[in-house]
Amino acid sequence: MSDPKNYTVGWICALSTEQIAAAEFLDAEHESLEDQPLNDTNSYILGSIGKHNVVIAVLPLDQGTASAANVATNLLRTFPNIRVGLLVGIGGGAPSKKHDIRLGDVVVSAPSGGDGGIFQYDFGKTIQEGAFQRTGHLNKPPPVLRSAAATLLTKYRRHGHQFKKDIDGILERNKRLISEFRRPEASSDMLFLPNVVHKEGECAAECVTEDKSGVVSRRKRAEHENDPAIHYGVIASANQVMKDALIRDKLSAEKDVLCFEMEAAGLMDSFPCLVIRGICDYSDSHKNDEWQGFAAMVAAAYAKDLLGLILPSKIEAEQKISEAIAQVRDTVAKIETNVEDIKSHIISQQDLEILNWLADSDYSSQQNDYLARRQQGTGQWLLESKVHQDWLSTSRQTLFCPGIPGAGKTILTAIVIEHLYTHFNSDLTVGIAYNYYNFNRQGQQTADKILASLLRQLCASRSSLPEPLKSLYIKHKDSNGRNTRPSSEEIASTLQVVAQMFSRVFIVIDALDECQNQERSSFFTKIFEIQMKADVNLFATSRPLSEIKNMFQGCHLVGIVANQDDISKYIEGQMPKLPRFARDDNCLKEQIKTEITNIAQGMFLLAQLCLGTLEDMVTPKKMKQALKKFQQISQEQGEDKKFKILGAVYENTMERIKQQKSGHRCLAESALSWLCHAKRQLTTVELQYALAVDIELDGQDSGNVPQEFDDDNIPEIDVIVSSCCGLVTVDEESNIIRLVHYTTQEYFDRMRKQWFPNAEVEIANVCALYLTFSNFESDAFHDEWSYDYELPREPFYGYACMNWGYHAREAEPSSRIVHDFLANTAKVKIAGQAIRCILDKLDRWLYVPGDMITTALGLTAYFGAINWMKKLLPDILNYQLDDAVCDRALQVAVINRQRDTIRLLLDMGADPDFLDGHYGNALIYAARYNDAETAQLLLNNGADPNAMCNAGWTPLTIAADEGNVAVARQLLDMGADVTEEATELGTAAYFAVEHGDKAMIRLLLEKTTYPKQRVYHLKNQLLEAAVWRRGINFIEMVFEKHPWPNMKGRFGSKMLYGALVSGHRDIAELLLQKGAKVLQNGFYGKERIIRFTKMDKEWLAQKVPTLFIDHVG
Repeated sequence: MSDPKNYTVGWICALSTEQIAAAEFLDAEHESLEDQPLNDTNSYILGSIGKHNVVIAVLPLDQGTASAANVATNLLRTFPNIRVGLLVGIGGGAPSKKHDIRLGDVVVSAPSGGDGGIFQYDFGKTIQEGAFQRTGHLNKPPPVLRSAAATLLTKYRRHGHQFKKDIDGILERNKRLISEFRRPEASSDMLFLPNVVHKEGECAAECVTEDKSGVVSRRKRAEHENDPAIHYGVIASANQVMKDALIRDKLSAEKDVLCFEMEAAGLMDSFPCLVIRGICDYSDSHKNDEWQGFAAMVAAAYAKDLLGLILPSKIEAEQKISEAIAQVRDTVAKIETNVEDIKSHIISQQDLEILNWLADSDYSSQQNDYLARRQQGTGQWLLESKVHQDWLSTSRQTLFCPGIPGAGKTILTAIVIEHLYTHFNSDLTVGIAYNYYNFNRQGQQTADKILASLLRQLCASRSSLPEPLKSLYIKHKDSNGRNTRPSSEEIASTLQVVAQMFSRVFIVIDALDECQNQERSSFFTKIFEIQMKADVNLFATSRPLSEIKNMFQGCHLVGIVANQDDISKYIEGQMPKLPRFARDDNCLKEQIKTEITNIAQGMFLLAQLCLGTLEDMVTPKKMKQALKKFQQISQEQGEDKKFKILGAVYENTMERIKQQKSGHRCLAESALSWLCHAKRQLTTVELQYALAVDIELDGQDSGNVPQEFDDDNIPEIDVIVSSCCGLVTVDEESNIIRLVHYTTQEYFDRMRKQWFPNAEVEIANVCALYLTFSNFESDAFHDEWSYDYELPREPFYGYACMNWGYHAREAEPSSRIVHDFLANTAKVKIAGQAIRCILDKLDRWLYVPGDMITTALGLTAYFGAINWMKKLLPDILNYQLDDAVCDRALQVAVINRQRDTIRLLLDMGADPDFLDGHYGNALIYAARYNDAETAQLLLNNGADPNAMCNAGWTPLTIAADEGNVAVARQLLDMGADVTEEATELGTAAYFAVEHGDKAMIRLLLEKTTYPKQRVYHLKNQLLEAAVWRRGINFIEMVFEKHPWPNMKGRFGSKMLYGALVSGHRDIAELLLQKGAKVLQNGFYGKERIIRFTKMDKEWLAQKVPTLFIDHVG
């Protein structure tokens, strides 16, 4: 009889059809259990796939999806050593233009953003409200399953799958299954238009018209394509079946859902697993059972291939699911339930739009990833310390925790955040927000963006979106539906108001030393100001740098050093990853603990690197030799001993890489070069594609250059990671692959010339060549003015088009590959349009007209690649389409702040006053994007400060609208007309008052001292704007040191009318004091006032005798 303790893989099915398919894919079927607990009502089939022992469970008949949790609970109780879980069966597809899903295809749950790949929603409320009503998400599957799924994706893309052969083999052996499980005829795979509702009878006879107008026409899949196809993405799970095509399409569009099903909803938080669904219908009314058997077969086939990629040792290293659930049930599960309950309140599309406008991320994926890396039991010393307890219980306290590199500051930060959520789990009046600084994201982690992220997190935890945020959003939404960005001051002000809505707020900031100095100072200046006015507690970590420590003088301080107990727990927890001979030898295990603890010197990073070195040792002798080397390294002397040891470990690791076989050595060196020099963080797939671009060049830069991308050259991510010998890591939540620590980047920065002397030109070549591949044809963008384009779907295209120029400008302009790309007008146009599309999606306020960056000169100007501009300019000017190419290139350089490029183009004669037909000229762009240095450069080269674009903007009016005081001052100094009307848009004075910009108003008054007529005109403009838009405070400020205009004439009559109609009683009384009267019978007369006024009727009745006159002088 089978021993339940021998089974490590749990496979759950909902239907007997699914269980039959699963059983047929077992390599061997085992005997049943000799004894099964009385309260376990599950039906089990036991067997093995490869070297894995698998238990297949099915839900009891007629008990519905609510029993899924019970099935998982019984399974884990009866089979206590289950370490990974699979939920395998059938589901309803959600085909779209983006996803060509067909019957018999497979959909695999893949994490997306903060979701675990399964989106749980309330079916009834969703249908009623017309938008997803989220109720939770399924825990992510273990990393070993996600990694295997990624590897299988690459394998299938390269070599295809063998589903047909495998299923045919099963049906040949067991012919009684043929009628139910074979693939139906292709003609029965009909996707109906959403408005075609199923009629009684067979679809083919009753639902298909003679002209087939109700059936979606789809191309036949080519022989080289996978059929069935495998799709990876979000699976929606509800408490009822989805069978309405219109609702299916609407809901799938909101969350990019690929499949609808029911069972995963029953496994909420009780069985972290990978969900695999064979598509048996299209989630519409045209349901039948014809495809269920085959769909169950293909899902089982995928599951078997997946398990075949996983080594038994990898599964053994995973924690038992039952233990993991027991550990987190009272912590993480409660936290996530609370968070999801809170988030479920923010459900309207407008609220989501506002949150997404405010900030891209709330860093939850990083928090989850760091928590997953924590060794259970570590970090308790900090949580239990008196200083932490005092910080937790006392308002407006700051706790600063400096620590050396690699001491575990980031993991401790994650532990503190988790503890906050646990401690205040039931108190919704407490706000929690956090940020992880990252040296690779300094350009993205500006002070205003981090403040915005904190604001987003606090707002998202409210039962309804706070009004101050809604008001800020409305203020920055223009008439075309596009949104400008709020200033740092506006975000900080709103954050303060929102923070005051909570009884207490905790803000946690990690790795301050990885933030740029200026941004760090700006950020904490605002945070400390907010802390003085709201009950905000701060927690921050950093390297012990004096300039950062000085910021926290007088605050509580705890130094972070990995203590011996935590390091011992960490080493013990990593032991299952070492070879079996090390795990089985107690003396060797103790030697490993001793030597690694000694070399660690209070740094988890050193322990991690050393353990990584031991993972690929093949004999005890080799391992002992490595331990002896650790011992020698640990005997370093001097004050900077720890950093010498760290440098020696990095050096030793690079030597190990060099000693690998040629293929692995080259792969590691290329991967490390990319990760050290990439302009932003890379996903695993992006790095795989980058490394797959194979350029074999001779000394003349004209070797074997491929013409199209070759899927067969994509390396597997596990191979990349292992070949780098512990120097890189993958963040499982986000699929970001990165260097293991920022000290690794610092090491390679010092050793750049030794390890990667030609990195920039090599990366530029890869990016430029990728952009020229035939995969990306010239019709990728049909309408250069549309914002609805689709980027080429190849995963590396976005990085290549957005960054090739930054790499190229760092190298000599000698690359033939880059030259050929720039000479290819069709490819350049596609890349330029892609840049515009990406910029628009990243930050809608940064507008780059499409025709500016669709030429070689415009593209190189955007990147500031003046080395290439100088080399190619003579040729480029000979074949460009029009004489304004330099003028447009100048505007591109201004938009992207490429000042050396601006100087070059101005020296070549580019016209700074050239109007582009969109927002205007170069000076208007500089004013819009608050680039005072560039504005002065343009003004010094003859730019007209009063030039007006076709849309009606002048440089001064747009500077006033954006609140850019420094640029406005320059413009006024150079003769900008402060009273110039921006057609129907308004004047600089109007925009200054509209935005409540007192600094701008003071500047306008200060700089407009002559002639008197202009001063009078400006004051009239300010008064008019204040009357209609702002309030009495602005009027008093404007005329504090300036005489009032004449209020006894027509202008005064118009202003008083405006105050009365707008309901501004205080302004009306002030104007009356200044002598203003309303014409009895004029346009702004008594009849209109009585009809439109918002004033109190009693007050108005009292004022009528003195309010009107028959005429004005």
